Amino acid sequence: MSTLRTDHVDCGPAGSMDLHVWTPSSPPRAAILLVQEIFGVGPYIRSVAERLADAGYLVGAPDVFWRFSPNWEAGHDQEGLTASLEKVGQLDFPAAVGDLGAALDHLAGQPGIESAPAVMGFCLGGTLAWAVAANFQPSVCVSYYGSGVPGMLGMIDQVSCPTLLHFGNQDAYIPNEGVDAVGAAIAGREGFVLNVEQAGHAFDNHESEMFHNESAAKAAWAKTLAFLALYLPA
Repeated sequence: MSTLRTDHVDCGPAGSMDLHVWTPSSPPRAAILLVQEIFGVGPYIRSVAERLADAGYLVGAPDVFWRFSPNWEAGHDQEGLTASLEKVGQLDFPAAVGDLGAALDHLAGQPGIESAPAVMGFCLGGTLAWAVAANFQPSVCVSYYGSGVPGMLGMIDQVSCPTLLHFGNQDAYIPNEGVDAVGAAIAGREGFVLNVEQAGHAFDNHESEMFHNESAAKAAWAKTLAFLALYLPA
């Protein structure tokens, strides 16, 4: 059973960002920075954090929107989707990436952590995870359906860590041409894996009736845990 606390990460003159931290029941040796969807650090992201903590990882989920809407949470319905997309429009992407780099360093400095943390993100967080991997030195990157990734493939030479990229082939937000471009860009690169599920966007999100696909979620999660076990054992 994991325990939960909230740390505060110094992000310079703007202030500090909340980082929700789950500690597993056994002393952790490895950590994961878990980057939220557009809906905030709500019940879904918290459940993902608990899954990872149950696997033995120290997990930190930062409040990405803290600069303009601290502790934002929205429901996974149409109203919540509309409101959350408005929040994304307010996001200073470079500043958010810098904040995540500070959170990565914070996790790396926690007692018992032996190597750089991994970064894992979903939806908006999947795009941010890719940017973190390009700008910092996480040990592993796992990106779930990051809609910005196909347009950020120019960063690929900056990504030096093993990277697993999940997409759905029926994603209304990410054309298959974009997923194909990702596949072409990573071809022949050691440690880069593309996984495409028979599913739409946000298929892992069990809080969303609009998006959740149980079979795709289970298949991708098994691949995620295997990837983490290979490159960052708990």
